[in-house]
Amino acid sequence: MRYDFGRAARATAERLGGNPESTVVGSTARVAAANAVLANATLAHGLDFDDTREDAIVHTGSVAVTTSLAVGEAAGATGRAVLAAIVAAVEVMCRVGLAVPGKFHARHYHPTALAGTFAAAAAAGKLYGLTEDELVRAFGICGSQAAGIIEYLADGSWTKRLHPGWSAHAGVIAALLAQSGFTGPETVLEGEHGFYRAFAGGFEPERLEQLLTSLGRVWELEQLTFKPYPCGSIAQPYMDCALRLREAGGVRADDIVEIRCRTAAGPVPRLWEPLGSKHAPQNGYAAKFSLPYLLAVILTRGRASLAEFEDDIVRDPDVLAVASRVGYELDPTIDYPRQFVGHLRVRLKDGRVVEEWQDHPRGGPDSPMTRDEIESKFRGNASLVMSDERASLVIRSVLALDGEPDLRTLTRTLTL
Repeated sequence: MRYDFGRAARATAERLGGNPESTVVGSTARVAAANAVLANATLAHGLDFDDTREDAIVHTGSVAVTTSLAVGEAAGATGRAVLAAIVAAVEVMCRVGLAVPGKFHARHYHPTALAGTFAAAAAAGKLYGLTEDELVRAFGICGSQAAGIIEYLADGSWTKRLHPGWSAHAGVIAALLAQSGFTGPETVLEGEHGFYRAFAGGFEPERLEQLLTSLGRVWELEQLTFKPYPCGSIAQPYMDCALRLREAGGVRADDIVEIRCRTAAGPVPRLWEPLGSKHAPQNGYAAKFSLPYLLAVILTRGRASLAEFEDDIVRDPDVLAVASRVGYELDPTIDYPRQFVGHLRVRLKDGRVVEEWQDHPRGGPDSPMTRDEIESKFRGNASLVMSDERASLVIRSVLALDGEPDLRTLTRTLTL
């Protein structure tokens, strides 16, 4: 295991143990499904390289895929049943977030942490064969399991990485409790003391009803965005703008006097303020949520790969010098969170001002990554821990999953 946070998550799952029914990815350990997902979902989200549903601002795969694999393995499910559970979890997770766009973040909660619990319960419920009444009870229990604040922004500590792991763990526990007869409130979402009033300060009943009635007809899965860079999703269109200025516009870091970015108010507490801290992030994880750093590393190095978030790079004086010249101005016309945009206006030493704008993220439905690009991204990440030959085995196993009678072939490729 390359990263300390991953070692800690895996060691904790192994200490919790339980019935050896589900694989802890990247090891030979097998533990109870709820404990496996605690580690696996934390690992899946830990590098901030997973998918995003704009508007809801949730990262679905880290919860949906890991829960479905762990519970599917425990339940002896077919590959097709596991895929169906993944889809169900993604649809639930997106809709829980889409009902109150931007409101979780505004109250200092991480949307993935809150919505992920319901998603995991949906996946586990399908694979464990819960009845409708049991699923209702499971969702009711999820309302009291949901948690996750965004204070990690203060110092780049690891709690955001844990949020999908804890959500997945809690969702599996909720499904097991409900199947054993434990009750939860039927009005967990809309109730007077329910989820949306507690975590979002309220909701629009018509919007929630529309999201519920569109289940099975409108597929949120098709709206997911896959990240080109391993960092905060809102920042990525800005980073693309910086890359174009460097590569096509010929902008050199040494020639930059000032960079100004237009932004909606919503992302400011996460990507921009306090500006002094964002100009000089404390560590590599804090740098993932600093737009000044993200732009500076693109403009100085021409890339933002996993290597650019190592602590020594974050302290590079050349990068920090450019980051210190980055500021922002509010633009009320940006329809955040329905719209993730990028904008840079750069003033150069020779007096020129150059500008770039991007109105949607690369990797989403408006500008999708190709299958080859997604595969290349996987191979690049996998190369940290496995051979290219083993990575090819994983890819083939995933592509064949729909026809597999169980998960044994796939889980063997994920055991190191």
